[in-house]
Amino acid sequence: MYIVVIYGWKEVSNELLQAIARAIGITAFEVQQRMIGDGPSVIARFADLQQAQVLAGTLNQIGIATLVVDVMEFRSRTDSIIVRRFELTESSLNIETRDSKRIDIPYSTIDVLLPGTNIVKHSKIQTITERKFSLGKTILTGGLQTRKKIEYKKDSAIVQYGKVLYLYSGGRQQPVIFSQDDMTYDGLGAKMQISRGLNFTYLKSELHRLSPGVAYDDRLSKRIGQIRLLGSTLNPETNLDLAAEILSQCLR
Repeated sequence: MYIVVIYGWKEVSNELLQAIARAIGITAFEVQQRMIGDGPSVIARFADLQQAQVLAGTLNQIGIATLVVDVMEFRSRTDSIIVRRFELTESSLNIETRDSKRIDIPYSTIDVLLPGTNIVKHSKIQTITERKFSLGKTILTGGLQTRKKIEYKKDSAIVQYGKVLYLYSGGRQQPVIFSQDDMTYDGLGAKMQISRGLNFTYLKSELHRLSPGVAYDDRLSKRIGQIRLLGSTLNPETNLDLAAEILSQCLR
């Protein structure tokens, strides 16, 4: 699957909406809904690469910047760096990965910081037991009020939210990923806070402060921002990494 992303527009005129709508084959109203905000936004998806490239070329000609992403190729990548532990030194970020590798990242090379919220939905089946009044048994027992036990299954949805931070540095495509609940924070030393949430917030603010000229964008921290970027056909619950990849490329 290939997706076409649009970004970088300055203003949205009716003429531009009509031109984009004609190129894609949808209504101007649908285009307008996808252009809320300043982009990027997934505007179309194709099974064929050539079709995606043709649309991208057409949109470029009417003044819209585009990006074509091979979604399946992206999902097959295994080059993300998952942080287990970190330290903030005077000039660089030192990290230890899940597979025990150590990497030093000078603050001056950090290009993009993208805080995000990972939304995970679970299904939980519960057995509910209730006792209800039984008219038949009451009659059989001569008026002694009785209740019968009823059991049934109930499927409940459980939603969990996890804070993450995507860091891109040195022009490299692979992200360094910090997950609030999957790291240790002892590397903060005396700056260590009393909770994971406070430690994670401190990490984000310090990296933002220490990285000169970094592009910082927090739209992926809220579901509405994820939906506006990914559109109606890509589920935020399973495509947060893809959203970060798209946003990072458009910000660089």
